[in-house]
Amino acid sequence: MKLAIDAMGGDHAPTEIVLGAMDAISEIEDLHIVLVGDEAKIKPLLTNAKNIEVIHADEVITSEDEPVRAVRRKKNSSLVLMAKEVKEGRADACISAGNTGALMSAGLFVVGRVPGIDRPALSPTLPTVDGKGFVMLDVGANVDAKPQHLVQYAVMGSIYTEKVRSIKNPRVGLLNVGTEDGKGNDLTKKVFKQLKEAPINFIGNVEARDLLDGIADVVVTDGFSGNIALKTIEGTAGALFKILKETMMSSTKTKIGAVLLKNDLKGLKNKLDYSEYGGAGLFGLAAPVIKAHGSSKRRAIVSAIKQAKYMVDNDVTNTIKETVESMDFEKE
Repeated sequence: MKLAIDAMGGDHAPTEIVLGAMDAISEIEDLHIVLVGDEAKIKPLLTNAKNIEVIHADEVITSEDEPVRAVRRKKNSSLVLMAKEVKEGRADACISAGNTGALMSAGLFVVGRVPGIDRPALSPTLPTVDGKGFVMLDVGANVDAKPQHLVQYAVMGSIYTEKVRSIKNPRVGLLNVGTEDGKGNDLTKKVFKQLKEAPINFIGNVEARDLLDGIADVVVTDGFSGNIALKTIEGTAGALFKILKETMMSSTKTKIGAVLLKNDLKGLKNKLDYSEYGGAGLFGLAAPVIKAHGSSKRRAIVSAIKQAKYMVDNDVTNTIKETVESMDFEKE
C-alpha cells in the first residue's frame, strides 16, 4: 500500500509530518509513503528513509490562500501534487494537515467524486465518555445542504463506521433541536422522512448535549451546524482542561493531588485528544482523502495514516459507490 502525504501542510510542517511518517513505517508492515514537498527541507529530517520517497514541490498552499484559486494556480504545490499521485493511481490515498478548503477543492477537481455523491462531507471521529467515539458529518465542507446531501452523508458515515470502526449496524442520528419526530426546520424535517427509508439503522433525532454520551455512532448534519458543534466541543474541552490545570496548581494541597492523579488525568486527556482519532475523512471522493488537524504532531499523523490504511484495506470507497448506485435519492 502506498500513501501520499502533503509534507508542507499544517502548523508543524514539515518536521512533525516527516517524524510521523517514519513512525508509521516502523509500526505498519508493507506500507510505503510518498512525502510531497520541499526536498531541501524534508531530506535532512529523514533519519530513516526505509519505504519513504520524496517528490519535490516548489510551491505551498497556505492557510491564507483562497482555496479554489490556489489549487488552480499553484499546480506545483505539495497539496496538488499529492492529490495527483492518487488521481494517477500511484498512491492509494492521501493525507494533508494543510488548508481544508484547498484539500476539498483538490479532492473534487483532482481526485474526483464517487458517482452519485453530490457533495463530499468532512467527517471527523469525535470522542465519547465511553471511549468509543462517533463520526459526525458534515462539519464544514458544505455550509448549505439539501436533504439528499444529508441522506448521502448518513449512508457514507454508516459504511465507514461499520467497515473501518468495526461497529456492526451503527446507530445513525440526525442532529436537531429536539428528539421528537416533528422537530426542526424545513431541512431536518425532510431529511428525517428520507432517513427512515434509507438502508441504515436510523434512530431518529439527537440533541447536541447528548453527543459525547455516545447517543449515536454516526451523527448527520449540515456543514454550518456541524462546524459550530465541532468547534464548541473542541473549545469546551480545551477550556475545561485549562480550568482544571489552574485549579490543580492553585495551592500546595492541590499540587499534591495533581501528582497523585497524574496518570488518571492523562487518561482523561487522551479520551478527548483528537490525535488519538486520526483526521477527518473527506467521504464521497473517488479515493480516501484524510484531512489531519492543522496542529497535528507526529502521533496525530500516525493516527491519520492508520485511518487512511483502514479505509483502503476495507475498500470503503467502492462500498460507498455500490451502495449509492443501488439507491434513488430524492432530488431538490
